[in-house]
Amino acid sequence: MGAELARQLQATGWDVAGVTHTAESAASISKPGLPVVACDISDAADVKTKLASLEGIDALVDCVSSGHGGAEAYRANYLRGARNLLDFVRPKTFLFTSSTSVYAQTDGSWVTEENSAKPPAETGRILRETEELILTHGGIVARLAGIYGPGRWALVRKFLDGSAVIEDGGGRWVNQIHRDDAASAIAFLLNNRAAPGIYNVSDDTPLPQRECYEILAAHFQKPLPPAGSADPNRKRGVTNKRVSNAKLRALGWQPRFGSMRDALVDSAPQDPY
Repeated sequence: MGAELARQLQATGWDVAGVTHTAESAASISKPGLPVVACDISDAADVKTKLASLEGIDALVDCVSSGHGGAEAYRANYLRGARNLLDFVRPKTFLFTSSTSVYAQTDGSWVTEENSAKPPAETGRILRETEELILTHGGIVARLAGIYGPGRWALVRKFLDGSAVIEDGGGRWVNQIHRDDAASAIAFLLNNRAAPGIYNVSDDTPLPQRECYEILAAHFQKPLPPAGSADPNRKRGVTNKRVSNAKLRALGWQPRFGSMRDALVDSAPQDPY
């Protein structure tokens, strides 16, 4: 998503530099006009040394991942990393990409930025702590739904490798956002100098899990997954809610793909996306 965001920002006149964790990743992303440096943002000394040239930049987008780690990785990559960036880079605008998983609702209700976000899992609580740090410093928090796109779509991967399960009847709501739309929402917030605060970044159409798999079954011409139970040990906990993007749409942003069905419409049935 960071690479796509860089492309979109450059198209609107921004000078963009990238920061990634490893030298290998930096080399694979870097290209003329897009310098990329490797830096461990959880290490204050590394940030102070390697990102000194970025101090005072107009905007910083912190879109790190947990690296599939647990609470320790979350605390290092999200909370400590954000604190180091605030301390040593000190951007004029700080945008942190969080997750809609912080909404712990389980009743299928619609949630907006005004709803409570009290995640039961420790990883979710660390995300909330990081959000509060950013908000305290006048920053922007973009709560992203489940990201999918080229080479990255958990529902498709599970469906095609046979590990998908229609959980407890398939009524749990699934909230998603295409990678390109996630990038466009962040670019929109920066280009329009959005006010500090929280913004949900999700498509227009949350879908029940069973309907998601019905769409995939029709697209790939394969049978539905078997029925089963939800995994109670899911890293960010099991929730059931519909995430509203109304606040962001009211500012003028809209996703290219209103739902996963729209993203699949031009794909060939054999294309794993």
